[in-house]
Amino acid sequence: MNIDKPIKTAEFSPKIKTYVIIVVAALITISVFGIPLLLVWFLGLGQSIGRRYHENLECELTLRHLRFKKGVFFKVEKTIPLENIQDLTFIENPLLDLLELKILKVETAGNSSSTGSDMKLIGILEADNFKNEVLSQRDLLTSGQSNSSIENAEFSDDAVELLREIRDLLKAQSNA
Repeated sequence: MNIDKPIKTAEFSPKIKTYVIIVVAALITISVFGIPLLLVWFLGLGQSIGRRYHENLECELTLRHLRFKKGVFFKVEKTIPLENIQDLTFIENPLLDLLELKILKVETAGNSSSTGSDMKLIGILEADNFKNEVLSQRDLLTSGQSNSSIENAEFSDDAVELLREIRDLLKAQSNA
């Protein structure tokens, strides 16, 4: 059994494209020099970047890790061991509520930053279910049950291969 094989893959809401357009437009507006760029942003550039951002989002839960990829111009890939995850919390605000989105914040052990977050996942569909899956898998891993099931799965694969070899040898002897 491959421990890097995803057991759950998160899907992201297409509404995240609108969220990206609005957040960047707000940042452009704050900068007085950027106000003339708003027209270009709303007429095409923002839609293109929002679409590419949504297309490049990936999040997978494996037996031992949570992997996340994002980015448009600069790609970021983070892998967090499940045993390091302390908590998963939701962040909501009026804009997120309007777009029916949530931010799932992953808090890890040993993080030295003041925010205490290694990863923020914006716009996961069925975020409550994904959060519960991650926490359940973390609990399995930290309780030791997951380790024994991984070892048993690897032993089972080896045992099956050995039994196949024995079967083939017996067939060859009976045919001879």
